[in-house]
Amino acid sequence: MRFLPLQIGERWFAARWLEAWLEAERDQLVLWIPVLLGTGIAAWFVLPDPASWTGYMLGGAGIAAAGLILPLGGRTGRLLMIGGIVAALGCGLAWWRAERAAAPVLARPAVVAFTARVERVDALAARDLIRLRLAPVSRADLPPRVRVNLPSGDVPLGIARGAVVTLRARLMPPPGAALPGAYDYRRVAWFDGVGATGRGFAPVTLVTSGERAGADLRARLSGHIRDRLPGAGGAVAASLATGDQGAIPEETAEAMRRSGLAHLLSVSGLHITAAVGATMLLVLRLLALSPWAALHWRLPVIAAAAGALAAIGYTWLAGAEVPTVRSCVAALLVLAALVLGREAVTLRLVAAGALVVLLVWPEALVGASFQLSFAAVVAIVALHEGARVGGWFAPREEGGGRRLLRGLASLLLTGVVVELALLPIGLYHFHKAGLYGALANIVAIPLTTFVVMPLEAAALLLDGVGLGAPLWWLCGQALGLLLWIAHTVAAAPGSVAALPAMPGGAYALVIGGGLWLALWRTSVRWAGIGSVIIGLGWTVATPAPDLLITRDGRHLALRTAAGTALLRERAGDYVRDVLSEGAGIDGELPALDDVAGARCNADLCLATARSGARVLATRSGYFVDARALNRWCARVDVVVSERRLPVGCRPRLLRIDRPVLERSGGVAVTFSPPRVRTVEHAGDHHPWINPPTLAPTPSTTDRRWRGRRAAGRDRAGRFDARRTTASPPLR
Repeated sequence: MRFLPLQIGERWFAARWLEAWLEAERDQLVLWIPVLLGTGIAAWFVLPDPASWTGYMLGGAGIAAAGLILPLGGRTGRLLMIGGIVAALGCGLAWWRAERAAAPVLARPAVVAFTARVERVDALAARDLIRLRLAPVSRADLPPRVRVNLPSGDVPLGIARGAVVTLRARLMPPPGAALPGAYDYRRVAWFDGVGATGRGFAPVTLVTSGERAGADLRARLSGHIRDRLPGAGGAVAASLATGDQGAIPEETAEAMRRSGLAHLLSVSGLHITAAVGATMLLVLRLLALSPWAALHWRLPVIAAAAGALAAIGYTWLAGAEVPTVRSCVAALLVLAALVLGREAVTLRLVAAGALVVLLVWPEALVGASFQLSFAAVVAIVALHEGARVGGWFAPREEGGGRRLLRGLASLLLTGVVVELALLPIGLYHFHKAGLYGALANIVAIPLTTFVVMPLEAAALLLDGVGLGAPLWWLCGQALGLLLWIAHTVAAAPGSVAALPAMPGGAYALVIGGGLWLALWRTSVRWAGIGSVIIGLGWTVATPAPDLLITRDGRHLALRTAAGTALLRERAGDYVRDVLSEGAGIDGELPALDDVAGARCNADLCLATARSGARVLATRSGYFVDARALNRWCARVDVVVSERRLPVGCRPRLLRIDRPVLERSGGVAVTFSPPRVRTVEHAGDHHPWINPPTLAPTPSTTDRRWRGRRAAGRDRAGRFDARRTTASPPLR
């Protein structure tokens, strides 16, 4: 007999309503298992230290214990028990994965000569670079895995996975995020086991050759396709076949991103589905030619097995990235459902794919690739599982014209829903999102699925007998049309929405509301719209930062009355992109020298922000008279320098110099309301923040160069010309 308080509790209206609602949603409850697991993983990345992670897991265990004391026959108790355990498991899983991936990181930049074994070779043809992932041999002073970029002309012939090479490179620790909210490669490198990155120098000596099978097949196939189709079309064709995007020109890649067609370049559900469908159709047609086989064998089962092998092989060929693995798992589940006679494409299938990926690679949750791919699939399946939408677009007896219009309407509605689902993810990770992607995908997806990919596959098969040229020409024409669509849509006015960094809380509200809307089936689901609206309102109401400073202090972007401008005119493309994205601006940023009201010379720049705050920044490595600099510091609100400022430099609000930036990383400042956001946070104990380090032994060349620098000389041994005043003084 149960306790009396619980018997009384069952009579409460709220308890009865909750049990009735969960009973109505019983088929949807299992969909929340990967969501709760992901919540625990996200909590590990958001919370700062082991005490917080332990507290979260204990809280999950407490919720599970609370579920045990509720009536065992009710769904509420089971939901709390399972939910608490899964959420705690997610946090512990991410913690375990981070500790398991632990590897030493380079302590400081250095030029070193070393011998290493090649683990991976990636050709970045568009940048004329080869990227090598290397495992140094017999070098205890170097991390176990480093990543080096080499000019294509400096790479010896025959280099492949398993080869041993000797080279000299300038290595540095993996860089963190340049600004708050920017891409953090340091975290990605930690889970990849990469402890240093850099650039190699010629000569590179091949000590022993590597294996030519396996991973080299992808490179050879990509090279063959680019030989048949030169230019951007061939690079896109290679990406469609193998997932190798290294040869795609930057302007083409940018056009695909701005037009909402970038998902076509990553081997994912569209490509796996096409490969599986083509394989099954071919196997069925060939086996059906034999009447005996058609009568005695279950041809659909055999075709499904062939499709599964095609999915696995294609995933291996494309490099087994997260979207490809997710799509492969989903395809295998669909094939299994077809064999068992069950409904194939459901949200349960999507949940199973997400669960597999999160259990194997929990860190994938915080990556844009995982979020974009699963958001798109969840939106599509949830939309077409709805009774009303399913009724609108269900097959029926009607004329060809109406069937075509219904199909186009289905594509348009699906595209709009997918774009709405991907919009907040694009704004959070990239600070911009395409607005016309739904219209572009109406033509681009059928063109890619039913024209480009079949022509490419047939051309590759016919190349075996030397007859593929006509099909390659047709494929090139189709790809030309695809690229024309991408460039036209990308150039359309208002094609991209740009916003500054999206607050993490707003992003959580939007994603949580979207999942609530997609995974439930009763009227309670519509409460998710309120969460989405609040999150988007919070995002729009967040002001753009007035001042952005990179982690090295060399570059900044200031929002003035005339627009946002850069401190240094010669900033590189990467720095310009990061600063423009952080400022929420789609386009090139001018230099402060060209902004009305700013006063700049070779060493200093003085400008007034739109809020009225005065900002002084140094922009050269030359000596500036300390007394003159101190006088200017007293007249301004903020002083920024990549060097250590004099003790007497005391601005009214903020003093940001090298010692500050070493603790804070990149900085974003808003003057009204006053707010300062930094990349680094005090008390953050994630393992990539303060990793175990190795001090490298520099090469002889590096020691000579550092010695000349210490003596006040440049690389050629000449003394630097030190100036005591800065060009024309600021007035």
